[in-house]
Amino acid sequence: MTVTISAEGRRMSPCADSQESRAPGLGRRFAGAIESFFVRFRPYLPWVHAAMCVVFVAIMVVPLLLPDPPESATPLTHFTTFANYAVWGLWFPLLFLSVIFTGRSWCGLLCPMGAASEWVNKIGLQRPIPGWLRWEGTPVISFVLTTVLGQTLGVRDHAEAAAGIFGGTMAAALLIGFLYGRKKRAWCRHACPIGRVLGLYSRMGAVQFAPKVRLPGQDSYTEKGVCPTLIDLSRKKESRHCIECFRCVNPQAKGSVRMELRRPGVEIEQIRDHRANPVEAWFLFLDTGVALGAFLWLVLPQYQKWRQALGAWAIDRQWDWLLQIGSPLLVSVHPERAEVFLWLDFVMIVGFMLACMVALTVLLAATTSASARLAGLVGGDGTFGQRFAELGYQYAPVAMMSLVIGLGGMLFEPIKHTPLGVPGMHAIKGGLFLLGVIWSIWLADRILVRQGVAPARRWIPLMPAAAGSIAVGIAWWPAIFGL
Repeated sequence: MTVTISAEGRRMSPCADSQESRAPGLGRRFAGAIESFFVRFRPYLPWVHAAMCVVFVAIMVVPLLLPDPPESATPLTHFTTFANYAVWGLWFPLLFLSVIFTGRSWCGLLCPMGAASEWVNKIGLQRPIPGWLRWEGTPVISFVLTTVLGQTLGVRDHAEAAAGIFGGTMAAALLIGFLYGRKKRAWCRHACPIGRVLGLYSRMGAVQFAPKVRLPGQDSYTEKGVCPTLIDLSRKKESRHCIECFRCVNPQAKGSVRMELRRPGVEIEQIRDHRANPVEAWFLFLDTGVALGAFLWLVLPQYQKWRQALGAWAIDRQWDWLLQIGSPLLVSVHPERAEVFLWLDFVMIVGFMLACMVALTVLLAATTSASARLAGLVGGDGTFGQRFAELGYQYAPVAMMSLVIGLGGMLFEPIKHTPLGVPGMHAIKGGLFLLGVIWSIWLADRILVRQGVAPARRWIPLMPAAAGSIAVGIAWWPAIFGL
């Protein structure tokens, strides 16, 4: 059997890193049963995608045709309220939680946007994927712009805003699919605002697709082969681009890919073997910060004080345009619902969210830098940049829990109407967030083990790492318990 030598100098088989985390016995049989099911019904997935497109259109369009729901409406009595809860109370938080158990299965099995993009690609121009689209920063910009615009338009409160944001995203997916790639999903790989986030958190997932025989080398990008997201399957080591569409799975072929179960978080624990990407680490900092800003501007009383101060400043300088009603294309303008945003609101919301993004990014970069520097001083191997990129992934659990609890808070609202009441809802939120903090600290410890830091000295670089996770928790405190 062919063997290779890893960067750390140990002897390993072509699929050694996969074997380290492979679930034996019952787990392997369970994974095989799931794999067989999806391979058998793989030809019917286009019908599932078509059904999801119908659901997508219904949730986006039907509320536009209905009168506004009364204040007493519930998801069971009015379709608009149901659609809003389905998106923000179920789909959004459960989608992020699902990656822990099933990876990016949503993207390959259910997502209507990715499927629609691939469908139009078959009749499109199929031009080469340009460099600007392949740039690592493209999905970062896509996520930030979508998140900020969603807040200024009131995407969680107004059906028109939701239709505009999600409809615009669908239009972008169709356009990119029509223009670029050949029988591929350039949209899913390079531009989807949610895909990069799911890909990052899928590294914590309990599911992976690994080649039965892995060729030497790192993950690479290829437009050849069956993978719609352009993965070189024979060298696949990372999960972030895999949408789990099962097209690469052929149980009878020795050189195929197979589905495997693994311990959640093991890919980040062993991130050195799974292509630690510094851009991905920075994106983790950025998306946590901008999501935090998207929540805090709604609840912090300081925000209203700063808004009033900016308004008074504009009046003193006769900047009348800042106090005029903003464009409905950029801000919420719904006088019939007593919500009309000025350009002042647009400037404040955008500025506040970007400020939170920058502030939290600086904070997490500082704690990660301190950990990386201290790890080197107490025996950690590799360069500072390598240690920084690897340790940046430690914040994935606490960042994901931030999104679920903060922006997906509607998921927990029904708990208030059970015997658990409001205290029970807060306890569940707090417990989930505490789990995220503890998991992040655990990942930091495991990453430091791989960097060669001795147990007796590991607490030194672990202290700033833990401080970063705790700081994220403090920042999100209003999302858990309120002010």
